[in-house]
Parts: sequence; structure tokens; C-alpha cells
Amino acid sequence: MITAKTKYRTERIDHLGIVSGICQEIGLAETIDKQIGENGRQVSVGQAAQAMVLNGLGFASRALYLTPEFYRNKPVDVLIGEGITAEMLNDDSLGDGLDRMYEAGVTELFAEVAARACAHYGIETRLHHLDSSSFHLHGEYESVESDEGAITVTQGYSRDHRPDLKQVVVSLVTTHQAAIPTWLEALSGNSDDKSSFPRTVAAYQKQLVSDEASYFVADSALYSQANIQQLSTVFWVTRVPLTLKSAKQVLAASGAVAAQLEPEGWEEIIPGYQGREYGSIYGGVKQRWWVIFSQAAYDRESKTFARQLAKAEAKAQAALAKLEKETFACQPDAEQAMAKAAAKWRYHRPVIQVEPVLGYGQRGRPAKGRKPTIQGYRITGEVVVKAARLAELEQKRGKFIIATNQLQAEKLSAAEMLSAYKDQGVTVERGFRFLKDPMFFADSLFLKKPSRLMALLMVMGLSLLVYALAERQLRQALEKNDQTIPDQVGKPTQRPTMRRVFQMFEGIDLLIIVLAGQIVGRQVLNLRPVHEQIVTLLGPAVKNIYIPPD
Repeated sequence: MITAKTKYRTERIDHLGIVSGICQEIGLAETIDKQIGENGRQVSVGQAAQAMVLNGLGFASRALYLTPEFYRNKPVDVLIGEGITAEMLNDDSLGDGLDRMYEAGVTELFAEVAARACAHYGIETRLHHLDSSSFHLHGEYESVESDEGAITVTQGYSRDHRPDLKQVVVSLVTTHQAAIPTWLEALSGNSDDKSSFPRTVAAYQKQLVSDEASYFVADSALYSQANIQQLSTVFWVTRVPLTLKSAKQVLAASGAVAAQLEPEGWEEIIPGYQGREYGSIYGGVKQRWWVIFSQAAYDRESKTFARQLAKAEAKAQAALAKLEKETFACQPDAEQAMAKAAAKWRYHRPVIQVEPVLGYGQRGRPAKGRKPTIQGYRITGEVVVKAARLAELEQKRGKFIIATNQLQAEKLSAAEMLSAYKDQGVTVERGFRFLKDPMFFADSLFLKKPSRLMALLMVMGLSLLVYALAERQLRQALEKNDQTIPDQVGKPTQRPTMRRVFQMFEGIDLLIIVLAGQIVGRQVLNLRPVHEQIVTLLGPAVKNIYIPPD
């Protein structure tokens, strides 16, 4: 019954109900709290982690200490838990939560939450994509503590091309195609892939419980004698560096492809890619090597090389023309100058003659009967291509080599190998792009303690996990139910991005009805049919936030 004492207020919910619902679906807070144990906190560590995930996916670019401000106009009890208020989510509470997550092991916590999420949604984890990236820190950074086991924030190889800044490195493992992060590990800023990858694989392998063989997919940084020997107990798929002598030999032996309509010994692996198999025992480890040829890559690289060749020839011609104007004291000097200039030419060589310059050594008409003498030497000639070098490059163009230590083709086909490697840029790289998005809070890596940085990176990983799960769930549900939603230009799609969906939910409020100081009713405002469609497809936890059961 509405009376004069009835009060109303609205709180902003927007897309955060989706984020909160997915967190509930996978038991994010409960899983973390179970690992942390009872600690007597007003806001549990799991709830603090969920609050930070909501903040991160709110795309408001607020630092952690501004979290209470972020939640001031939002239904905190609905999004995080009954009895929780914005004031409780202060920097002391969140900072202590980060400390407790670090003490419990941030990598282990993340793996536990991710494993439960994959089990809940039935996500296949046969193929694991592995990569790492650096996260730089703006402003001054001083380590105020020395945590045992904590990372070192320092300078190192910057993938963001910011060698002037200190950084940390994150190693990430994602599932195949679904691109769900299943492992996140914070490493010191000077870590390198070649040494860190085997340790990451070994640590990740310990928590795998499936009886099915798993495969780790990584770029060529994984491929070295030491690494593949260390990884003898796991299966892997990676690209072979073409700088290896054995790789060069295999490419040369594979023969030309582009010039032949039906090249002998080659077979189509997947549309647009042909392959040829070779055996290898590189590093003492038996392997299957597949030389892969892509006609599209060949055409693209050929056009690029043609431009490079033309520029190189112009430079070589200019260098020769300059030397042709000079006079040298002797023939060896001329030849030496030419050799020095030609040493910089990658694709060309000079064909020259060194001829004497005859003269009389003085001005005016020479005396009658006087014969000219050699006054110096000059170069004449032309620039020609190095035919053998161009033929060698032609053999490599459009090709690369992938390798695996799974010797049984029936268990891992060439098509699976190639598809897994090609998806490396769509899976784990997509995760890094998300984490480094300026709209996300990667730039808020301002915390002074290395241990808290590690915990915050884990929270960022949880945000990626929730985002990726929501996107996968919605896309699969749309396809399964033969439904679509409008994209940015109003066209129907079954593969929306969650960023687009989040934008669609802007302006959704929750009306709170208060009587005698007690909440007696809630009503979601501005919910349109497309919103109802989306929250229903995302599952009961999300739906119940926007459309509470009667």
C-alpha cells in the first residue's frame, strides 16, 4: 500500500546485473571464500573480489580507492550480497582482500575459479593456448616491501614499446576457440618467454584432472632444445623458428608450390592451406613437422618483397653511380671500395670493370710525341640480382613450419594442429587486448606492494573470465534457439560482442520503494523486449536480477 510516507529512489544497474549474474553462475565469491577460509571480515574476500570485477567491467576507469564512489548510486546488495553497502567497499577493505588473496596464492585461486566455471558451462579444455605480455606502470614506483615469492617490478623487454617504464609480465592460458582464460600467472618484469613457458606449463599441468590428452599451443618462443626436452611429459604444438639449420633444410627440400597446379607431395590441410609432413628428432625429441603453405600469404609476401627489391635496387644503383664518379689510386682500392658498398646489399651484387684513367698529369697541350700515363682507376659496371638468394627466398615464401611431439596422427591430425596454431591470435591474444583496453582498469596498476599488484592482476583475469563466459553463453544460446539481436547498425547477429551488449543496457535503473525505512518493493525500469531476450538467454542467475521471480 502506498502512503504519504512511502519513499522512492532509483539506483543504476545498467549491464552490471549481467556481470553479477555470471559471477553467481560460476560461484566466483564462494570459490574464493572457500579457499581463503573464515576470516571475520564484514565483506568477505570473495565479495571484495566480485566488487572489483564489477568495477573493472563497469568501464568507468576508476582507481580502486574510488570504488565506494562507483557503487554510490548502484544496488550493491543486489549485485554483491545482502547487507553490503557502498561504504563497506573502501580502499582498506579491498586492499586487505588483495593481501589475503595473495597469501592464499593468486594463481591457484584463479585456476580454481576458472576450473569451476569451465565445468559449469561444459567447456572443453583439450587445447590450451599459452602466451605472455607485459603491463607497464605509469608514474614513480617504489617497492615498499619485499614479499617472499612476490614478483619484481622492473624494466625488461617491453611488448608495448615502452622500455622507459617499469613493468610486470602476465602469463596467460586460454581454452581453444572459446578463449576462456584458465590460468593466469604474474611474473617479474624481466621475465622472458623461453624460460617462463616451461615453468608455466609444468605448474598448469599439475592442476589438470582430465584423463584426455591435453595439448599446449604456443608461438616459437617455446621451441628450443632445452624447452622441448623439459616438456617431455606433455604434448605441445608450436611454430618452428625458420632460423634453425634443420628448418632451412626442410624448407629447401619441400620444393616449390605456387608455380605448380598440383604440387607433388603436398596435400590440402584446411581450405587455403597445403602441407607436407616430415619427421624430426630436433633436440633428441621425436616430432612431426608440417611445412605449411598458404597461397594468400605467398601472394601477400610476394607483393611486399617486390617493393623491397625495387627499393634495394635503387639504393644499389645510387651507390654504384657514386663510386663510378670517383678516381682511385690503384685497382685494389677501387675493388675494395666496391666490395665495401656491396656488402650492404641483401639481394644484389655488382658486375664491374676497373679501368685505368689515362692522362698526362698536367694542364694544357702535352708535348709532341709524349704518351699518356695512368692517372688513376675508375669503376664501370651494373647491378644484378643474386639469383641464388632470390631462389632461396622464393622457396620460403608463403611457408611456415608447425611441430608437435604427438606422433600419432589419429590423435592429433594436421588439420587440428594448424587450426590450433592459427587460433593463437584469436584466443590468448584477444585476452591480452581486453586486459590492455584503456576502458579497462589496467592503467590503475598504481599499487605500491608487489603482492597487491599480483592480486590485482588476478582480479583483472577474473574480469576477463566473466566477460568471455558471458559472450560465449549468449552466442551459443542465440544459435541454439535460432535467435538474433541487433548489432551496432541494427542488423541481426548471432555473434554480438559483450561490449556491444553492455552498451545496449545503458540507462536501465532499479526503482526502490521504501516504507518506514524498509524496502518493500523493487522494479526494474527501462527494460525493453531485447533486454528481456538477452537476460533470459544468459541464464537464470542473470534473469532473476532483471526479472525477479514472482
